[in-house]
Amino acid sequence: MMKTILKLEEAALFILGIYLFSRLSFEWWWFLVLILAPDLSMLGYLFGNKSGAFFYNVFHHKAIALLIYAVGYYFSIEIVQLIGIILFSHSAMDRIFGYGLKYESGFKYTHLGEIGK
Repeated sequence: MMKTILKLEEAALFILGIYLFSRLSFEWWWFLVLILAPDLSMLGYLFGNKSGAFFYNVFHHKAIALLIYAVGYYFSIEIVQLIGIILFSHSAMDRIFGYGLKYESGFKYTHLGEIGK
C-alpha cells in the first residue's frame, strides 16, 4: 500500500512538472526530447561507484532541480526554468519506476531499496 501511495505522489509531482513546462514558451517536443537527458549523469559510473553515485544524485535531486527552477523564475530566464523542470520531472518519473538516489555501493542500491527486488 505504501509503495502505491509513494508512486501516486511522484505521479502528481510529474504532472506538476508538465504543468510548469506548459507555462513556458517551448514547443512540447522539447519536453519529450529532454526528459531522459538527466540520465546522461550515469556516465559518472565509468569512473567508479563513488563518482557515479555523486553525479547521478546531483542530477536527480529534486531540491537542486527546484533551486535551478527558482533562479530561472526569479531572473525570468526560461532556459534555466526549463532545466529545473526537466530535472524535477525526470526525478519524479524515475521514482515512479523505483529508481531512487544512489548509494556509493553500486547503481542498484537506492534510497528506495535495491533495484530489481
